[in-house]
Amino acid sequence: MKLHTLKPAEGSTHKEKRIGRGEASGKGGTSTKGNKGGQSRAGYKSKKGFEGGQMPIQRRIPKRGFTNINRVEFKVINVGKIDHYAEKYGITEFSLSNLYINGLIGQTDLVKVLGNGEIKGKYAFKVNAISEKAKAAIEAAGGTVEIVK
Repeated sequence: MKLHTLKPAEGSTHKEKRIGRGEASGKGGTSTKGNKGGQSRAGYKSKKGFEGGQMPIQRRIPKRGFTNINRVEFKVINVGKIDHYAEKYGITEFSLSNLYINGLIGQTDLVKVLGNGEIKGKYAFKVNAISEKAKAAIEAAGGTVEIVK
């Protein structure tokens, strides 16, 4: 094999269609664009969601609900998972910075602890919110809770 004998695999290359280069090319006249209308003109662009004159889906389907601009999104940690996280990441204090460093939350996330499950270890919590049931379970296990704003 020599460099000057290399060529592409059979069928991997195709001839370019030369559109609008006269009748003899077979693609002359209207240049495969059909007859007249916006789509045959230069600079044609259809609007987003245009369905050829049919009523578009965003207008056919009714609107429902709304987005509450005052909603506060929390990342939830259940009490039942605390022992697992403590063992896996070696955490004894569940603060926002510790959770972020270990990849459990994002940098701007707010954290809320919920009371689903049981806790065995004694841990310190510095979180944005906590449920009454979770607080009772943590304090019963000998842990401390501090709400951070």
